[in-house]
Amino acid sequence: MDSFVKNAGLGDILEKVEAGERLSVADGVRLYENPDLLAVGYLANRVRERKNGNNAYFIYNQHINYSNICTNLCKFCAFGKDKDSDLAYEMGVEEVREKVRARLDEPITEIHMVGGIHPDLPYSYYIDLLRVIKEERPEVHIQAFTCVEIAHLAEISGLGVAGVLADLKRSGLGSIPGGGAEVFSPRIRELTCEKKLSGAGWIEVAQTAHRQGLHTNATMLYGHIETIGERVEHLDMLRRAQDETGGFLAFIPLAFHPKNTELSTLANTSGIDDLKNIAVARLFLDNFPHIKAYWVMIGQKLSQVALSYGADDVDGTVKEEIITHMAGAETEQALSRNQLLRLIREAGRTPVERDTLYNVINRY
Repeated sequence: MDSFVKNAGLGDILEKVEAGERLSVADGVRLYENPDLLAVGYLANRVRERKNGNNAYFIYNQHINYSNICTNLCKFCAFGKDKDSDLAYEMGVEEVREKVRARLDEPITEIHMVGGIHPDLPYSYYIDLLRVIKEERPEVHIQAFTCVEIAHLAEISGLGVAGVLADLKRSGLGSIPGGGAEVFSPRIRELTCEKKLSGAGWIEVAQTAHRQGLHTNATMLYGHIETIGERVEHLDMLRRAQDETGGFLAFIPLAFHPKNTELSTLANTSGIDDLKNIAVARLFLDNFPHIKAYWVMIGQKLSQVALSYGADDVDGTVKEEIITHMAGAETEQALSRNQLLRLIREAGRTPVERDTLYNVINRY
């Protein structure tokens, strides 16, 4: 197989992978541009198995999207709505409580909660959301509020990012999801999400969380108008941030879904691009412990293949995903534990149920 990789023109990168040597930005660009997906995937799988063996992780989790009202209205987003839109909604604190109560009979270990940048909700609302979840499920890990939401809360509270994070931790926040990163390039943000927190701002919030002992995830929304160079620049910024504060748990490449967005004339990502993004991420992000193939975004079948292209995690049960489905995703809104076990086993991997921080709950 090594000769196969060398024939693809990646012999020098193979040598770096074997030696555990860090890849350069130029190496990242070459991997994206190389047409031999099998060779790139083979290299990524070498790293994946070195880091995580045959394990493929999943979690029993529940998603709650408390509101889609948003002032940013990014061009690639089908979820966010103006507050006057007929499709706008917001949940009261007690409605969120009922969402949690409705699944108390399920062995949920994580509640994942995000929403839009709401112009009117008071700071106390967000504290109350955490409080009611902990009242109903004291043992659950709450992964909530993207870095973009945290920056918004810092602004409306006057507490600053560090003050808000300390407040949220006291109220029950366990970790921060990876959304809102999009593509860090100022060019992309100016063209698609000019009102959103900058890429540098997103990194600063994440690193502030790390310094307070909060783990976070990281994402990249690919497949719209970004260049390969901008993708690698994004990964490089994440890698350098991880070198400094070390709090990222997983990287999740997010495939752009154009339906119902302002970029609806663009095509969906291909399976080749989806696998390439996972493989390059695994090779480039040498200081990230986990790479996730988010089945909601790329489907169950491709997620199975991705487990041999660098990914070691498929996310989880999810239990009512809204954001991607508003952009036309045709995947299920939830999977059962048995469905996830089958998905992983069919891919030849060992299913490992985890908690949010990757502590093992059950190895199947």
